[in-house]
Order: sequence, then structure tokens, then C-alpha cells
Amino acid sequence: MLTNVSGAVPASVVALLALVLVGYRGTWRVLRNVVTIAHEAGHALVALLSGRRLNGIRLHSDTSGLTVSTGPARGPGMVLTLFAGYPAVSLLGAVAAWTVSAEHVEVMLWTAVGALALLLIALRNLYGVLSVVLTGLALAAVIRWGTPPVTVVCAELLSWLLLLGGVRPLFELSGKRRRGRASDSDADQLARLTGVAGGVWMAVWFVISVGLLVLGARWLLDLPPLAEFSAPVSG
Repeated sequence: MLTNVSGAVPASVVALLALVLVGYRGTWRVLRNVVTIAHEAGHALVALLSGRRLNGIRLHSDTSGLTVSTGPARGPGMVLTLFAGYPAVSLLGAVAAWTVSAEHVEVMLWTAVGALALLLIALRNLYGVLSVVLTGLALAAVIRWGTPPVTVVCAELLSWLLLLGGVRPLFELSGKRRRGRASDSDADQLARLTGVAGGVWMAVWFVISVGLLVLGARWLLDLPPLAEFSAPVSG
């Protein structure tokens, strides 16, 4: 048998809270670390899938990151590896949103904890290790001690963070490129590698990220009230 959970929070309120957290510079400065983790994990996973050798990942206190892999300097593998970072954040957000909407909240959170644990193997600096460990511990604490309503809200917030966090860095990168301060960005490296202008890669990322944001938002905003989410009763 399942029992109802009290203390419902409308999905639209959670969405608004997420928008404020991502939009406000102070909170975004902290939360962007999570986005960077997802971004660099995307580079790393695609590098491995394309046959490249992963040398390591570094996460920095300014919320930037670096993934180094060994393989051909040109070709599809390198292109896919460079391309993967920005879409990976939005894709993870959409997958998380779908999982939450399907009421598999703990599955999603434990999967995230497991993925972070695996990522530790590839990290090559102390700040990166601390960032990933603290993120994993925060998620594990929510699972272990959070009430069902709190767990659902945290899972929704994480989904929104990834969905919105897949878009905001593109605006930031666009501004840096206009000021000539991003010559080594993923877009500019792709431009040098393929001959396709960096602005084209930016446009593709915008389309993907906004599209996944819309899709994820539909799933999250169609969520039932939290009172309809259930918790198992022992015995």
C-alpha cells in the first residue's frame, strides 16, 4: 500500500524558484559548478565512446573545466568530443525531467550519485574532487533524510538546473566571443577543426538546448501535485 504525501508545492512554483536561482548571479556562481560537472562529463563520455583515451578532467574554482583526451587531432572523434559538452547538460536535464515525471525520483537521484562516483576516477585536481564529492553527498543526504515532498522538489530543482543551465552558459559564451575573450572555446576549436564558423555551432547548441528545455518543461509542469506522489509504508 502507498500513502499520500502532504505539503504539496505546485510545479510552477518550483520552476520559478529554479529560474531565480539560475538567474541570480550569486546563486548561479555556486550552482554553475554542477553544470560544469555535467558539461565535462559529456566531453569525457563521448571521447570514450568515440575511441579516444581519456587522460583526465579538471574542474576549476572559476566554474570552468577542462577535459583532456588522447587520439587523432582531427576527425569525427575529436569533433564529437568537442561538440558534446553543451548539449550534454540539457540532455541530462531532459532525462532527469522525464524520470521525475514518471515518479522514479529516487532512481534518478541514486543514478546521479553513482555517475558522480564514477567521475571521480577521471578527476585530476583537488577542487574537482571536492566539487563532485560535495555534490554527491548533497544528493545522498536528500535521498537519506529528505521527506518525500522535499525529495521530489530537490529532484525537480536539479532537473530545472540542468535544463536552464544548458542555456545560460551559451549566452555567457556568446558575450565572451563578441568581446574576443573566448578564442579557445569549444565553438572556436570546432571552427578551426571543421571550417564551419563558431557562430553556426553556437546556433546549433542553442536550438538543441532550448528544444530540450521546452521538452523538459512540459514534463515537469505536467507533474501531479506532490500530494499524489507516494511513499512506501513499511509492514
